[in-house]
This record gives sequence, structure tokens and C-alpha cells, in this order.
Amino acid sequence: MSQDCFIITDDHYFRYRTGAIIVRDGKMLFVQNYLSDYYYMLGGAVHLGETSQDCIEREVFEETGIPCKAVRCAIICENFFNGDRLDERISGKLCHVMEFYYLMEAPAESAFSTETDTSEKLVWLPLDELDKYDVRPIMLKKYLKEAIAGASVMHVVNKDVGYEA
Repeated sequence: MSQDCFIITDDHYFRYRTGAIIVRDGKMLFVQNYLSDYYYMLGGAVHLGETSQDCIEREVFEETGIPCKAVRCAIICENFFNGDRLDERISGKLCHVMEFYYLMEAPAESAFSTETDTSEKLVWLPLDELDKYDVRPIMLKKYLKEAIAGASVMHVVNKDVGYEA
């Protein structure tokens, strides 16, 4: 059995996670959260002993059934935020998530479903219109296009509104 990399205390939640940047026709594939309608990246927790690249390829395949290839790591994000009150695992906790976001390549003929393996919605959002959507972490609105176009890894510290360490 695989163990996700995370730590939970009374007040804090730490997780090591990956996210997928899958772009087609000027749009990026996001998951729409079923708890409160915001959008976030496909991906998930890295397992103990697993590389972040192996994780994102596994997670994308598990969630979509499409065998995508990690092209390169585009963003490393130290993400700090208050736990969502609707998600009881992190409700009321100060969250710190280390996230490795990979630019992914999907087979040209692949047709993505409209939902993940856990029935969450998969939605293509226009990159030029991300400001119109509740995308998390919020730093994606500022850095995503640059990360996609760039050749080097971006390091971003994201402190969403309301986080106080």
C-alpha cells in the first residue's frame, strides 16, 4: 500500500503534491471542486519513495485515463492557505503545501472526459480569462502563462488571502 506524503497536527496540515499543466487550444484543464466550485489543477499527493514526476504521470492517468507525459517541471510553489471549512480534513487548519507543477504532453488523439475518476468536473478554462474564475492557488493567474512559455523552473511562494502564520 502506498502512503501519501502529508503531516496533520491539531492546527496545521502539510502536504507534498503535484499538479498538471495540460494546455490545448489556449485553454488549460482544471478540476472544479465539488465542495465550493473553485478550480484547481489535476494532480495529487506524492507517495513516500515516489518522484514528483512519476506522481504527476500516475495521478493524471488515474484521474483521466489518459497517459500523459511530464515534459518539465514549470513551477515549484510553496502554497500557504487557510483550510477550507467545507473540507473536514483541513477545516480550520493552517495549510502548507509543497507543489510541483509539471507541463504535460497528452497524446494528440486523446479525448478527455468531463469528469475525473472520483466524479469531479474536468473543465477547460481559457488561459487569457483566468481572472474571471476562482482558480487556486491564486498565484496561477499571475504566473501560469509565463511558466508555460519559459524554459526554467519558477519558484513561487503563495500566501492566499487570510493566511497568517
